[in-house]
Amino acid sequence: MRHPLFKPAEAGLLRRCVIAIYVVATMVLASIASATIVFATTSDSQDSPITWAVTPADAAGPDGRSWVELELDSGASVNEHLAVRNLSGRDVTFSLTAADGYFTTTGRFNMLPADKASVAAGTWISMDKTVTVVAGGVAVVPFTVTVPENATPGDHAAGIAASIYSQGGSDGTQLGVESRVGFRVMTRVKGEVKPGLGLKAAANYDTSWNPFEPGSAELTVDLENTGNVRLSVDPSTLVNDARWPAVGSDEARSLELLPGDRRTVKIHVPAVWPLGIMTLPLTVSQGVIAPDGATQALDPALENVTLWAIPWPQLAILLALTLLFMGLFWGRRRRQKELVRLVEEAREAGRREVGTP
Repeated sequence: MRHPLFKPAEAGLLRRCVIAIYVVATMVLASIASATIVFATTSDSQDSPITWAVTPADAAGPDGRSWVELELDSGASVNEHLAVRNLSGRDVTFSLTAADGYFTTTGRFNMLPADKASVAAGTWISMDKTVTVVAGGVAVVPFTVTVPENATPGDHAAGIAASIYSQGGSDGTQLGVESRVGFRVMTRVKGEVKPGLGLKAAANYDTSWNPFEPGSAELTVDLENTGNVRLSVDPSTLVNDARWPAVGSDEARSLELLPGDRRTVKIHVPAVWPLGIMTLPLTVSQGVIAPDGATQALDPALENVTLWAIPWPQLAILLALTLLFMGLFWGRRRRQKELVRLVEEAREAGRREVGTP
């Protein structure tokens, strides 16, 4: 339906702008699924919405997995399948791509964009370049993961996605956006497992200028996976018998770090009274994530972080009280001296009067 305030051409331009914004939002929020089936919706030049989903599968169809976990020797290969489900009302041809995988700064799994070349596990996956899926249908596509002979032991991440490209119309608008959705492919190359975690932390204190209220402390923790396997990490600190986890984390989901990953997290600790030099005990629980999804616990990483919490408001009040008492003391001294001076002057005046003929 056309908006009564716009001409047909303007309404078409507005509609395409809204579609472009929706497509960009869809790419950000549904590019690669981390634990659930993801559906993507976009529109092409025909202004017809296209909705699709991509999941791991077997030869018969989707098999319920959220992503693919493999454990292979160097030089070995395995055949797998993916299912592309077309929920649209017409046939659609999707592009199929594989690329190196990584975790974003927010902890979501993603894969390299089309304009960046893969150099690791993304190059191990081979499959058809495209697949056409009938309206409302599901297409199962085989793919092969081949581990190079010189692959290093440990975990290697990649992603597989089905995508379409939306192009603007012939009225002068050029809206070209690639929308994709897929899942991760994690490959553990057999060999010696070497977990390692690098840890660096610093702290600062946020003063409350109300002298009768405590301030707060914030820990900045830099984590780096220096080993060759995925790690599950959970940094926290214990203050006043209360455990404070990283900001934005929860008990049900720890941070996941791929080999070589770096992540910076913050831990906010409220209600901390300024007591000068303080020490905050930092504990980073960690474990190795196995190919079957289980976590093998490791000894936690421990570090004491020194913090300067100077009680500026309390010191200001103490200084003001000190100055007040000193002022009262010196004022009393001055009054006493003035009284002594007046008494001496009176006595001297009396002596002069007595001695006068």
